[in-house]
Amino acid sequence: MIITSTASQRAMFVFICFVWGTTWLAMKIGIATVSPGVFAGLRWSIAGAILLAFRRFRGQRVMPPPRLIARLLFVSILLITLNQVIQLYALKHITAGLAAVISSALTPIALLVFAVGCGQERFNIRQLGAIGVGIIGVLVLFGPAALAGRLDVWEMIGAAGVIISCLCYSAGSVMTRPIMRTLEPVQLAGLTDLTGGLILLLASLAVEPGAWRSMQFHWGWPALLAWLYLLVPGALLSTTMYLMLVRDWGASRSGTYAFISPVIAVVIGCGFFGEKLDWGDAAGMTLMLGASGLALRPARLRPVPSTARAVSSSTA
Repeated sequence: MIITSTASQRAMFVFICFVWGTTWLAMKIGIATVSPGVFAGLRWSIAGAILLAFRRFRGQRVMPPPRLIARLLFVSILLITLNQVIQLYALKHITAGLAAVISSALTPIALLVFAVGCGQERFNIRQLGAIGVGIIGVLVLFGPAALAGRLDVWEMIGAAGVIISCLCYSAGSVMTRPIMRTLEPVQLAGLTDLTGGLILLLASLAVEPGAWRSMQFHWGWPALLAWLYLLVPGALLSTTMYLMLVRDWGASRSGTYAFISPVIAVVIGCGFFGEKLDWGDAAGMTLMLGASGLALRPARLRPVPSTARAVSSSTA
């Protein structure tokens, strides 16, 4: 079966690329004054509660079938709890730029490997070529700056944390696709956000230093605005759109946002923070955009069962 792209799917992809290209800065601002577990746990649990309340208001199903509860719990811990807490603590020890390098280079590869391993996609040379070009672009764009200094022990730990969080996120993303044969994307996003966010928040309040002090909400305006940005565009909108694309496009193709998001981060840095863009940066961005264009060509995926296609029709 040939998977094609509609205008609405392409628009969702562009939106995800922009928002997730700016979340690294928002997270960095937030965790400067708020404990990471509380900052992320509140964000995701509230996002999930809003999505599920919206479905309830519309008279739609909220609770999953009992047979999916254990799988949903596991996916929620991977996608939200482990991914977020490891990622945010890693950001305390490395720059947002280096974190973007690691995430951008690893995410599409991990998504493809997990998707092929789960039998959702067929490996092809074009995908490998697109990923290779994208990685070269990431290295051209960020590599010289990342290699300018030496990594100390904590920087190495931070880099390892970003890698682990990326693997958790990629594995969880691939595992969501079979669940969407039964659950709609908004329902799945709400359940995983609420479950993973509550687990993270409760664990933070139990063991994380400074968590109860953060619950007094003396955050300051920069952290509060960063949290609101991460909540609305970053969680409520982008995550739901991403799950819809995973359902319709497959995980590895949807994951090519990771080649474009760093480009957006560089453009914003130049436009609003006076950062300079040289020819090497321009070449890197061109390579990443080209890689995404190659990977976004219609790909041959395994058919999604009719129940999932029915969900697609009802949520488009």
